[in-house]
Amino acid sequence: MLIIILIVLLVALYVLHFMQQPKFGRLPKGERLERIKKSVHYSKGAFNNLKATPALTEGVSYISLLGEFLFNRNPHLRPLQELPHVKTDLHHLPIHQNILIWLGHSSYYMQLNGKRILVDPVLSGSASPLPGGTKAFLGSDIYKPKDIPAIDFLVITHDHWDHLDYSSLKELKPKINKVICGLGVGEHFEHWGFNPKMIIEKDWYETVDLSDGFNITLTPARHFSGRTLKRNTSLWVSYVLQTPSLKIYIGGDSGYDSHFAEIGEKYGPFDLAILENGQYDKNWRYIHMLPNEFVMAAREINAKKILPVHSSKFALGNHSWSEPLAKVTELNKAIGLPILTPIIGEPVYLDKTDKKYSNWWETVK
Repeated sequence: MLIIILIVLLVALYVLHFMQQPKFGRLPKGERLERIKKSVHYSKGAFNNLKATPALTEGVSYISLLGEFLFNRNPHLRPLQELPHVKTDLHHLPIHQNILIWLGHSSYYMQLNGKRILVDPVLSGSASPLPGGTKAFLGSDIYKPKDIPAIDFLVITHDHWDHLDYSSLKELKPKINKVICGLGVGEHFEHWGFNPKMIIEKDWYETVDLSDGFNITLTPARHFSGRTLKRNTSLWVSYVLQTPSLKIYIGGDSGYDSHFAEIGEKYGPFDLAILENGQYDKNWRYIHMLPNEFVMAAREINAKKILPVHSSKFALGNHSWSEPLAKVTELNKAIGLPILTPIIGEPVYLDKTDKKYSNWWETVK
């Protein structure tokens, strides 16, 4: 018994020591915490969704989830071949082209009316704090921080490892002018040496004037946050980005709920809506959309075009790697919305409306 207790204590001490690394970030404190406490979306030490949002679907336990992970894993979680891609030179794109480059998963680069915007860059090849954990698919990790030009606005939807990557941000830091994020996320950036004056940190429904005809509004999502076992100490968000010529919805991670219709009615129509599609599971259906819910959200957000992201780079859900794109493109036929499915690195020219994209995932085993 003493030996078991000693082993448990040693493991606990190791875990505690391991989690002191900078990449885990830091919990909000001081003036930032006091501001967080004033938010109507914060109570009892945590942020809350607009509606009750269980972490697991009714009838599912963490024990049953573990059993499925160990004994009923999908054999096609990762592609057997390299994913098709193209390495567009971001440094030499004409600055006044309205263009989007998908970097895999939920990372993408945009040039909009002369501004450079980078969303949720995870460019380290991993979406896990553990060495060798959650590795990117072959061919999906072609962009590195050195490939990214100077950025006017870094936009972060929430602080999960597959959206907020310490390694990438450490290298990108000298290139970033402003950081835009939800309440509490700024604590991580300050902990990592970012100047507080460059951090724009807001609550849901707050709008920021970015000058030159740009503004951004933080809007709700149905999700959660946290880089350790302590959840919801920072806010997860979606965004309404208005430029001089375009309006774009940046969906972040979200389960399906009425906020899509509400945002669409209040802020739409959108020239483009970027919605998460992938890493879903029936066991946690409230925090990630299932394919049929993606199509419902796509219709309700009131957008002219839809770009599905959050797939084709990391295996986080128990579905075939190609299932997200295959299912939503098929289901989308019922509503007929233009759906953009570029390969990683392929330029998406946002002022063009007639571009057709291939079902490229069908060519990969």
